[in-house]
Amino acid sequence: MNYMDAKNKLKNFGQEHLLKYYDTLTKEEQDKLLLQIEETDFSMLQHIKKENATDRPSHITPITAMTLDEISEKKGHFTDIGTQAIHAGKIGAVLLAGGMGTRLGSSHPKGMYDIGLTKPVYIFQRIIENLFTVVNDTKTWIHLFIMTSEKNHADTTSFFQEHQYFGYDKDHIHFFKQNMAPATDYQGKIYLEAKEKLATSPNGNGGWFTSLNRAGLIDFMHKEGIEWLNVFSVDNVLQRIADPCFIGATIDGNYNVGAKVVRKTHPDEKVGVMCLENGHPSIIEYYELTDDLRNTTTPDGEPAYNFGVILNYLFEIKSLEQIAKKELPLHIVEKKIPYLDDDGNLVQPDEPNGYKFETLILDLIQMLDTCLPFEVIREQEFAPIKNKTGVDSIESARNLLVQNGITL
Repeated sequence: MNYMDAKNKLKNFGQEHLLKYYDTLTKEEQDKLLLQIEETDFSMLQHIKKENATDRPSHITPITAMTLDEISEKKGHFTDIGTQAIHAGKIGAVLLAGGMGTRLGSSHPKGMYDIGLTKPVYIFQRIIENLFTVVNDTKTWIHLFIMTSEKNHADTTSFFQEHQYFGYDKDHIHFFKQNMAPATDYQGKIYLEAKEKLATSPNGNGGWFTSLNRAGLIDFMHKEGIEWLNVFSVDNVLQRIADPCFIGATIDGNYNVGAKVVRKTHPDEKVGVMCLENGHPSIIEYYELTDDLRNTTTPDGEPAYNFGVILNYLFEIKSLEQIAKKELPLHIVEKKIPYLDDDGNLVQPDEPNGYKFETLILDLIQMLDTCLPFEVIREQEFAPIKNKTGVDSIESARNLLVQNGITL
C-alpha cells in the first residue's frame, strides 16, 4: 500500500488524522505505518453507534452435559472413534497463545514462563508434552497451529526454535498472528500510540478462526484433510489435547462443537458455565448468573448450571466456515488506552478514555446449533495459571502437576 492508497482508505472511515506525522517519519517508519493501515480492519468502527452485542435479549435455559459416569460406560467406543479420526489426519490443534506474562511478573510471552522447581519447565513445554501423550499413543503426528500476537510473535517463534520445538516435529507446528483491532476515543477516532503506530489490541479469543483464515491456514487444512480443530488456551498446563475419547464422543453424537467442562467447586466460582441461550448452546459468565439461575436444579436435584468451561473446545471446521459468512457479534469495551496528545506526547490515562473491540469464542459457540458439554476430572485436566499467587496460580498449578506425576 502506498501513501495515496492509505489516505483514500482512511478518508472512507474518517481517520485521515493517522497520517498527521507521516512527513516527519523515516522511510522505515513510513512503511511500517502504511502496512499497519493496510492490515487493519476499520469496518468495526461502524459498531460504535450500534447496540453492543452484549445487550441482546437472552433467554437462558439448562443444557445437558455428558457426565463422567456416562463417558466411562462408552469410553472404549468413543476412544476408538477418536483414534480413527486422528489416524486419518482429521484432527488439528489450535493453541491460543497471544498473551503476555504480565500478571506473572514477566515481560515475555506467557508460554515462556518457567514453572519448574528443580529444572526449567516452561508453560509451552508442558503444552507440547501433553500433546505428545496422544501423538505417542496413536503414533500419529498432529498439526499444531499456534496463535501469537503482534507483541509476542517474534519472541514465541524464536523460543520454539531455540528449544528445538521441545522435540515435536517442526513441520507439524504452524505459527500465525492474531488479527488486531483498532482502539478509539469515544467519538470513534483511532488513537496513535506512536507517530508511526496505530493504537491496536488483539481482537479477542473469538478471532482465532478469522486469523487462521487470513493466514491461509484453512486452505492448508483442507489440503491435509483436517476436519476438526481442538482449540485451547495456553493457561492450562494440565489439559489433555486432541483427547481421543472427547473427539469420539463429539463425532459420535454429530455435534458441531464439543466443550470440556468441570463441575464447579462452589456456586460462586469464577468460571463461565454452559447453558442454552435462546435455544442455542452458549456460555454464561459467573457474574451474569442471577439468584434464580443459581437456584435452578435438575430433576435429580443437582444445580442446573454447574458445569464450568475450561477453554478446551473441539470445533467442526465445516460448521465454522458456515457461520464465518455471517457477522460475528462485536463486544465494545471501555479501556484505558495510551495515546499521543495534540503535541505528540505519549499520555498514560488514569481512567478509561475510549473503546477496544473484541470477538469472543462464546459467540462462535452460540451461533452453532449443537454442543456437547463433556465432563472431565478437574484435578486431572484443569490447572490454569492466571495469577502469580493464590487461586489459579503458579503455585496451585505446580501442586496439581506434582499430584499427576509430573516432575518439576
